[in-house]
Amino acid sequence: MSALTGDRVFGRAVRHGGPWVAVLAVAALATAAADLLLPAALGAAVDAALTPGGRPGRWIAAAVALIVVIAAAEIVTGLAAGLSTARATARLRHSLIRHVFALAPGAARRHPAGDLVSRLVGQVPGAAGAGAAVALAGTALVPPLGSLVALTLIDPWLGATFVTGLLVLTLLLRTYVVDTADASTRYQRTQSDIADRLTEALTGARTIAAAATVEPEIQRVLRPLPDLSRHGARTWDAIGRAAAQGVLLAPLMQLAVVAVAGLALSAGRLTPGAVLAALQYVALGAGLGGVVGVLGRIARSRAGCRRTAEILAAPLQQYGGQDLPPGNGRLELRAVTVHHSAGAGHPPVLDHVDLVIPAGATVAVVGPSGAGKSTLAAVCGRLLDPDEGEVLLDGMPLPRVRHDTLRHAIGHAFARPVLVGATVGSALALGPGCPTGPRLRAAARAARVDTVVERLPDGYDTRLADTPLSGGEVQRLGIARSLGAQRLLVLDDATSSLDTVTEYEVGRALIDAADRRTRLVVTHRAATAARADRVAWLDHGRLRGYAEHRALWQEPGYRELFAGADR
Repeated sequence: MSALTGDRVFGRAVRHGGPWVAVLAVAALATAAADLLLPAALGAAVDAALTPGGRPGRWIAAAVALIVVIAAAEIVTGLAAGLSTARATARLRHSLIRHVFALAPGAARRHPAGDLVSRLVGQVPGAAGAGAAVALAGTALVPPLGSLVALTLIDPWLGATFVTGLLVLTLLLRTYVVDTADASTRYQRTQSDIADRLTEALTGARTIAAAATVEPEIQRVLRPLPDLSRHGARTWDAIGRAAAQGVLLAPLMQLAVVAVAGLALSAGRLTPGAVLAALQYVALGAGLGGVVGVLGRIARSRAGCRRTAEILAAPLQQYGGQDLPPGNGRLELRAVTVHHSAGAGHPPVLDHVDLVIPAGATVAVVGPSGAGKSTLAAVCGRLLDPDEGEVLLDGMPLPRVRHDTLRHAIGHAFARPVLVGATVGSALALGPGCPTGPRLRAAARAARVDTVVERLPDGYDTRLADTPLSGGEVQRLGIARSLGAQRLLVLDDATSSLDTVTEYEVGRALIDAADRRTRLVVTHRAATAARADRVAWLDHGRLRGYAEHRALWQEPGYRELFAGADR
């Protein structure tokens, strides 16, 4: 997708409002037109009443009809504004969620979860109000321009007096829009910062409670609050200044028009009804409240669109259009390098790693903390693209492979799997190949979690929200979810929460299985490494050794990796 700007998202939000934006524009225009006709009807009624033999009744009836039209149109305006904004909000949120889930890994890391949630929940609705804001802004010009035309038709000097005030009013409103847009953008950014800090705190709530650092954490989360208050105060200050200037300017405009109209009345150029209409027109045209409200909506919408565009402009993960050639999962890494996310000055996470895993082989990946084991696992399954080098599956570079083909071929299980779905069964069915029925139950048996599921009230149909699971049980469900992969299983410390006996049983089911899939197993346990065909020993991002466990065991540094662990 090409880079999006806030203006393009603004235009998209207007279109997402659909036909309700047009309904809103028509209703608002009807209100403005009736507002402009009402003073003329009232003025004519006054002149008719003061004229012998005049018939003010029909003008009074016309005024009543116009009031009914105004009331009905305002009801439709409110309804259409709400419906257009709701429709655009749904469409923008859908687009944003789809984009977030398809982000390239590097782009995803730049946007923390709290920031994304804040934009999605709090700022997209503001952006979605673009259609209503545009429709109302277009009709907001009708009262001042219509009043100017009406005053000029009544008396050219009244029009000249009024246009002078409008020019001053326009300059004031331009400053208001600029100040409000900047303050709204800064306010939204600070909101996202607080949301991100809160998300981090909630994720680590148990650790915070255990460490008795609740108060310092509260202070950390709320540290941007003064900035939030300052930016909010700027917004209200801009609104207050604009309203105060309008309160001062509107009476001055009315006073000037009254003076000119009084002179015209005394000279016999105007009737009492025309003077009454003129006073109403100047009040209608100089009223700042509606214009300020509409311009404020536009400013907030533009700020929300800019924040939304920042996410929609982030690059997506790109996939090729080719299928994998025939094979059983031969995996090859050629000079794979992944640089540190913090940038220059930090050593690479993976540094020119060359590795060949034969089809059907099981390779354990071991190394000290920070050696790059999880990064290697992510690169092998294309959850992360290397900065240099390439990864091939059965001779095909992973970026050339179609998305659905790749996800059917490779399965992932993690140390902290996240189960997504309404029920236990639907969570398992999200794995490669979307297994159901017998295949789903076979995967649960292989992961030694079938007895856990069968004890649940509704078995595989039990709601996840109502399912109390231990860390080890969640891990086994994560393993079961990955087993539909056709060529490669990537198990990233996926048995770390299992007890020794269960880990041994799951390990036998996975590593010693007779199927021909390739397995890459990140582990800290010597027993798991011993059962693998080969062991890839990582150290500071480099491949320090690649051999059988018993051969590497001769190295003191290798034995130190498992000191105190079960062998």
